Amino acid sequence: MTSRFEILHKDAAGRIGKLTTAHGVVETPTVMPVINPNIQTIKPSEMRDFGAQMLITNSYIIYRKEELREKALKDGLHSLLDFDGPIMTDSGSFQLSVYGEVEVSNEQIVEFQQKIGSDIIVPLDIPTPPNVTREQAEAELETTVQRLKAARELANGDMLLAGPVQGSSYLDLREQCAHTLSEVGFDVYPFGAVVPLMETYRYADLVDVIIAAKKGLDPSAPVHLFGAGHPMMFALAVSLGCDLFDSAAYALYAKDRRYITTTGTYHVDQLQYLPCSCPVCVSHTAEQLKKASNCQDLLARHNLYVTFEEIRHVKQSIKEGNLLELVEQRCRAHPRLLSALKQMYKSSYWLEQHDPASKSTFFYCGPESSKRPEVLRFSRRLGRFSLKGKALIRASPTRIDSEFDHVLIFRPPFGAFPQELSEIYPFNTESVHIPDYESLEEAYMNFLELIGLNPHVEFTFMIAERFEHPLVEELKQVATII
Repeated sequence: MTSRFEILHKDAAGRIGKLTTAHGVVETPTVMPVINPNIQTIKPSEMRDFGAQMLITNSYIIYRKEELREKALKDGLHSLLDFDGPIMTDSGSFQLSVYGEVEVSNEQIVEFQQKIGSDIIVPLDIPTPPNVTREQAEAELETTVQRLKAARELANGDMLLAGPVQGSSYLDLREQCAHTLSEVGFDVYPFGAVVPLMETYRYADLVDVIIAAKKGLDPSAPVHLFGAGHPMMFALAVSLGCDLFDSAAYALYAKDRRYITTTGTYHVDQLQYLPCSCPVCVSHTAEQLKKASNCQDLLARHNLYVTFEEIRHVKQSIKEGNLLELVEQRCRAHPRLLSALKQMYKSSYWLEQHDPASKSTFFYCGPESSKRPEVLRFSRRLGRFSLKGKALIRASPTRIDSEFDHVLIFRPPFGAFPQELSEIYPFNTESVHIPDYESLEEAYMNFLELIGLNPHVEFTFMIAERFEHPLVEELKQVATII
């Protein structure tokens, strides 16, 4: 666990934090634009204009090119890139994953990163892709851990050391690796080799990998999701506890004439309108953008503006306590993201451990909302309602009739609760007038459990037509239905 990361606000497993580096404090969650020292689509010195606080570059590329290497060793990394803020350096692991080998050792690249003044150093880990054999995953994980331990002995000074969590698509290996690295002690924990999952839209598998790795870490440890640069999945990843992202997408997509939005990507030649209000889009029509001689540069700028706009939106949602509502909205942009949302809520028991118990208003966004941590927390606390005598359950508050000892409100997706709590979070839910099947099912299951916990109470349920559900027949056996 690092002492240089401070958590300021929390929602779900997401948080706003401050990461202290030798070149300044970075507020997370944030994106680090990827800078290729050889090809700079947008100059690093301009990155602050878009909202970037921190950059990431590849130390192996610098190491391999003599001109870059000598300048970095002489003047420092920050002078080489002309950026005075924090810079993280990757080690060549990406090239290792693509080409199978690199012309540098772990010790050499760690020492080189220290000499050029990197703020966050990444050792030469082995990024094991998904779906390899378990034997390969275990062998490469063992090598990665050995290299990381060696790097821990080498690293010194004010620089932060990253401990990449590997393990392929084997969830137990991811958790085991994270636990081992936590015991060694690193400053930032990148989750590596996840790009293949994102490239093939395997977001549900990505959710499992993130949660498995998070379970092995101290909850306060800062996490970097390697290669996650598209804004449409930032909210989801942040809600799972990721703090840092890196994006080459702004430049790579621009090279292919692709225009990024928070709900997906367009090819610029197919656009008739520009659905954005960034400086690029308000000063160009779609036709002007297509025909511009500097179209690639303009697209890269637009893509960066959209990227940081979404980061700010995510942060605001954390502050307001409605991050999961933003996640549910964003995940409806693509069926595979919706699958990821459903997969995340299968681990609501884990989310519930990190989710604040008090917020503002619970907004019901659809069937998946019935599986949110707040609903799970309510069902776990049903035993706290101590009832006796007669209880009336209805859809809206009313004065307690002398015939009844308690009046409870029935409100999907929660179920029945004392009417005194109706304006308190999360029972102050904003939901549709006619509940959906999933919402009613969750509410009735909780109601039936409440009845089971209070066997000596006579329950009378004033049911509305909009609350019809197959479980009502089961309810009739244990309560009076009006």
